[in-house]
Amino acid sequence: MRNYIFIYLAILLFISLTSCSKKQYQNLFQQEVQAGGAAGNVQPSLQDYRIRPQDILQIRNLQNIKYIVDVTPSDKTATVGGGGNAGSGETFQVENDSTVTLPVIGHVKVGGLTRPEAARQIEDLYRKHLLKDPIIEVKIINLKVTVLGEIMQQGNYALTKDRTTLVEMIGQAGGLTEKANETNVKIIRGDQLNPEVTIINLSDIRSVNDPRTVLQNGDIIYIAQNKRAIRNEKLQNLSGITQPVLLLLNTALVIFTLSHR
Repeated sequence: MRNYIFIYLAILLFISLTSCSKKQYQNLFQQEVQAGGAAGNVQPSLQDYRIRPQDILQIRNLQNIKYIVDVTPSDKTATVGGGGNAGSGETFQVENDSTVTLPVIGHVKVGGLTRPEAARQIEDLYRKHLLKDPIIEVKIINLKVTVLGEIMQQGNYALTKDRTTLVEMIGQAGGLTEKANETNVKIIRGDQLNPEVTIINLSDIRSVNDPRTVLQNGDIIYIAQNKRAIRNEKLQNLSGITQPVLLLLNTALVIFTLSHR
């Protein structure tokens, strides 16, 4: 009988450890961290982002997209500022020396520049060496945020414009789940040692115009569970633990009864 009791205790211990591991996963980003940013502080938009090595730039000439994409330097039509198809442009990676290599004009240093500054610099160089009245558009297409928690579609999402807000990103990710706590939405930014956490209450209509909700590259958005979902999950966990225990007790009772006949 002692051997049975030892087996039962071992099984109970395994169930308890499994339950703890699930609880740790549910507590993602729940540790108390000092929230940063007052409601009146204006957060920098992507327009203020400084280009870095390994960034991927999408560059196109709105006056004549064909040159940037598929026309060789010898093609005379490239120097004419005729509209043509505006296309999506071609992508170029910023090298470790902070330069990007472009057709005809070669290496252009863009590291440390904002997107508008880089566009003006490239535009001036093409105007000087090749094109008539170019209108250069530069986009940084590798910038992204990560959305986790009670959201319909978790994952990484690209920041495609200068001022993407939290509400827009939640909409892009399919909206909140029914388990979401709309009063506790965390925006986590900064390095791993000194993260800055901003808590947004989406049930407050003023949060729509809150400048803190303008997203930045590398932000993590975490939507916590609401109290009802947490309570239901605890009940389910408790039920998951008690049912095996009751089954073991019933089995032990049957074995005990049979062994004493």
